[in-house]
Amino acid sequence: MKAIVCVKQVPDTSGVVAVKEDGTMDRSKMATITNPDDMNAIEAALQLKDATGCEVVVVSMGPPPAEGMLRELLAMGADKAVLVSAREFGGSDTFATSQILAAAINKIGVGPEDVVFCGRQAIDGDTAQVGPQIAEKLHLPQVSYVADIKKEGNTLTVKRMLEDGFMLLKVNTPCLLTCIKELNLPRYMSVGGVMECYQKPLEVYDYETLKDDPLIEVDTIGLQGSPTNVYKSFSPPVKGAGQMLEGDGKATCEELVKLLDAKHII
Repeated sequence: MKAIVCVKQVPDTSGVVAVKEDGTMDRSKMATITNPDDMNAIEAALQLKDATGCEVVVVSMGPPPAEGMLRELLAMGADKAVLVSAREFGGSDTFATSQILAAAINKIGVGPEDVVFCGRQAIDGDTAQVGPQIAEKLHLPQVSYVADIKKEGNTLTVKRMLEDGFMLLKVNTPCLLTCIKELNLPRYMSVGGVMECYQKPLEVYDYETLKDDPLIEVDTIGLQGSPTNVYKSFSPPVKGAGQMLEGDGKATCEELVKLLDAKHII
């Protein structure tokens, strides 16, 4: 049994966003982190490993420096990492990215008891599309916005969060789940894990590795295979400092009402 986890290295959007003249992000000038929702997906897979002894495989599409992120995930407890990296894959939107990642997962192989985990969405795009698109292309049942998982044999009981409540669903493996932050609290790397992470296997899948998969065609990958593109990226304006009101409750409320009235908010 395997738990396959799709992860993405993203710009740290808590800092300044570097933008090129063409309006796209200059990722080479920005600090990077592992996408936060993907960390919850990693933890879900590691908890499944703790319970069943399954193999955890992490896969990411990105430039060669993404190897460092994958080594950190190996140090957390993952067993194997796959970096999908090639110039032919550059410029891919969600559609093309899901094509490439689905082909990589086909290469890894999905067995009858396997589970594919993804984060809900990436903080650099916020589309929440790649996970569901991978499921469609692999013909896997999927559950999104997962906040709890219980496994019994080949069946998962999953709590799916909604805007006004939740659903309890049962899904058979193999399947794909997209995870949200309410699912768990990601663990830290262990000292032993850091010592061992460079002994664990890390493979690189380039275009030559995946080109025979029917999903990999010139018009379905990279910039040419992307039906959408980013028009412009920019840093949002800095918010002004807040105003603190001090004093007893009644006086503070009266002052607050006056301020809101002066700004025509009420």
